[in-house]
Parts: sequence; structure tokens; C-alpha cells
Amino acid sequence: MVHYKTRTEDLVPFGQKIAFGSGHLANQLFPAALGVFMVVLVMSLNMNPVLAGILGALPRLLDALTDPVMGFISDNTRSKWGRRKPYILLGSVITGVSFMVMWQLNPENSQTYNFFYFLIVSIFFYIGYTIFATPLIGLGYEMTPDYNERTRLMAVSQLMGQIAWMIAPWFWVIIYDPSIFDSAPEGARTLSIWVGAICMVLGIMPALFNKEIIVPDKEEKASLSLKKLAANTKEFLKGIKLTIRNRSFMRLCGATFFIFNGFQTIAQFSMFIIVYYLFNGDKVAAGTWPAWFGTVSAMATAFVVIPIVTKMSENWGKKKAFVVATAISIIGYALKWWGFNPENPWLIFMPIPFLSFGIGGLFTLMMSMTADVCDLDELNNGKRREGMFGAVYWWMVKLGTALALLTSGIVLHMVGFDESLDQQSAEALTNLRVADIIIPIGTALMAIIIIWKYDITEGKAHQIREKLISVRGKMHHQE
Repeated sequence: MVHYKTRTEDLVPFGQKIAFGSGHLANQLFPAALGVFMVVLVMSLNMNPVLAGILGALPRLLDALTDPVMGFISDNTRSKWGRRKPYILLGSVITGVSFMVMWQLNPENSQTYNFFYFLIVSIFFYIGYTIFATPLIGLGYEMTPDYNERTRLMAVSQLMGQIAWMIAPWFWVIIYDPSIFDSAPEGARTLSIWVGAICMVLGIMPALFNKEIIVPDKEEKASLSLKKLAANTKEFLKGIKLTIRNRSFMRLCGATFFIFNGFQTIAQFSMFIIVYYLFNGDKVAAGTWPAWFGTVSAMATAFVVIPIVTKMSENWGKKKAFVVATAISIIGYALKWWGFNPENPWLIFMPIPFLSFGIGGLFTLMMSMTADVCDLDELNNGKRREGMFGAVYWWMVKLGTALALLTSGIVLHMVGFDESLDQQSAEALTNLRVADIIIPIGTALMAIIIIWKYDITEGKAHQIREKLISVRGKMHHQE
């Protein structure tokens, strides 16, 4: 395999990597915290689970629909501050403030009031989240044109993003601790202010400290205006069509869909297995074991898996690193059969270093590979569209999440799990444990098959870059 030394001008300074990673920490902390806080709606505000499900689904649908639109707007924005950073700054403020306001709920209010209050504010939250996150992803794709530096940049951002998943499981413990708050709704109201403010500060870091890359031929951008709405719409639809026609990109989307869908489908199964299998339904005895399982998993991903996957990518190439990382995760999922042992609960941590390679390798490598695909797209179509690629990619992730939430409930029903019982039947628990292993292994194998013919190697990426330079000149950082 041919290796190319990273040019000095292509290196992203460590400070800028940290600033970009801060944005990803906010980007991950919002959904991580939201998943924990949503429990309060049903458990402590006595909201009908169906209504709570609607509150989780409707705004996310809006979020998914607006992503490609925001990607198109960001790609074609012209301003002296850049085409990404103004939106990152604005979106982080809207999202942070909306998160604070969204959880100012009281049990004294009627269910109808709390439902519509939360729904309206959450719509603003997800609009702000789209304005923030879509340009942030696009910014990462264009911060360096180097094949390996892209992986190193994404490694730092994903490592910092994992911090969110280390601390989020403990929000539940804090909210429901009677020595800290008199009630869970009070805990949610107070903690949401801290989370929203911290995310807002972290989110604006890329807008303040990161430098965008300026691409020659800026006149290729569409002119955004109401007068040209029809032309903009036509250009937008053309961009969507070109994006989904890119076979290399669709392989990345397909692999991501299966890996993440499998992971999300069984995400809550570990908690059920810990509580009902390891501790026979005794929630008090289970204590903080589920929280520790989530925190240790995130720590393994951040401090063990991501550095290893980065080195694998540099030495073997991104596709091979992804295949090996996914194969290692299969071993980890299989080890859960022996790791979840009522005789020794500490064994739940045994599979974690292996199964963490699934998600740890996925986003570190896929985001780097998408940046390479953006170069190929520019070479074929004469225009850079990082925002659009990022939007479509994360639309696929969100689609996988939605389907996984649906699939998860169906699987729980099919295995015989009865949420009304404190103790589950031996048959139901066995079926649940089998599903917890088989589902992610099956989706991991599908991802390997899909990515097998992905063909952008380091050598090909270098050739694409040289051709682009000969056509439109070198890109340079914004001053």
C-alpha cells in the first residue's frame, strides 16, 4: 500500500482540533441528555407513553426533513465569515436556549398543557439543532484535504464526543437523587439549564476558532434569494440526485445504516438484561450498574478504540480498518453471552473493549471517508457540497435510529418481555439475550458486505486531489 506524507499546510493545528471537537461534544451531549431526560415525562410527569412517543418522533421527523435543506443553504452561502460558521454560532444559541426552556415543566400543569408546551419548544430546539449540526459536519469535511489528517481530525472529534456518553448516564442518577432535588421534574428543570448553557458554550467554539477552507471558483455557488426560489429548488433537487447517485457514498450510508441500526436496536437491552437477568428484577440491587456499563463503554471507545482505529487506518487504509474493527465488534457481541453472568456481575465489562470497536470505528472512519467522497464528487461535478453530503449521511443515521426504536419495541414483544412484571420468565430472558447478540452481529456482517467494494484508497484519494488542484487550484484557509 502506497503512503503519502501529510504536508505541513494540510495539518490541522491541535487547538483547532479541540475547538472542532468541542462542537462535537455539544452535538453528542444534546441527544445523549435528551434520551435521559425523556424518562421524566412518563415516570414523573405522568404523561401517557403514547404521547411521549409522539413528542419523540414528530420533531425528529422535522429534523430529518430539514437537514438536506440546511446542507444546501450552507454549501451556497456567501459571507465574509464563511459559509458554515455563522450558522454554527446561531444554531448553538437557539439549541442551547431551547433545551433550557423545553424542560421547564411542572406536574401541576395538565397533561395537555405539558404536551403542547414541550412539542412547540422542541420544534424550535430541532430547528436550531439542524442549523448548528449540519454546517458543523460540513466544516469537518473541508478542514483539511489530506487523506490521513482527515481521520486524525475525526478521531479527536469523536473522542471528545464520547465524553457526552460517559456523563449522560449519570444525569438520571442526579435527577432522581432525593438528596439533590425534591423531585425529578425539579431536577430536570435545573439540570437542563446547566446542560443547555454548557452545550451552547461548547457549540460556539468552532465558529470562533476554526478556519474554513476557501475553494477557488466561488461563483459556482447558487445565489440564495426568494426571487430565485424556483431556481434554488431545482438546484437543491439536482444536488440530492447527484448525492444519492454517488455509489461510494451510498456504500458508506448503507454500512452506517446497518451498524448503527443494529447498535440502536439493542441499546436498551443491556439495561433490561442487567436488571432482570443479573439482578432478578431488583432495581435497587441493580443500582448504578447500567450507568457504569454505559460510561465504561464510552470510555473504552474514546481512549482505546478510537486511537487504535486511527493507527489502523493510517497503516492499512480506511476500508480495511473498518472491516477489521467491525469484525472485532462481532467478537465482543458474542462474548456478551458469557459476560452477562448473574454469578459475577463484574464480567459485564469483559466484552466492552471488543464490542466498542463497532461504533468507535464507524463514525471515526465514515466521516473521514465521506470527506474523501466529497473530493471525488467535486472532480466529477465541479462543485463542493460537503453540507449536502453531511446532511444526507446524517439523515440516514436518523432514519436508522427511528427504525431501530420501532424494531426494538417489536423485538421486546416477540421475545416475551412483559413490562408489567418485576421478574421475567427464563424463556423471555434467554430469547432477549440471544436477540441482544444476534441482531448486531447480523447487521455488522451486512455492513462488511456493503463496504467490501468501496474503492477510494489512499493512492486514489491522492490522485483525485492532484487532479482537483490542476483544475481549480489549491484551497486555502480563511484568514
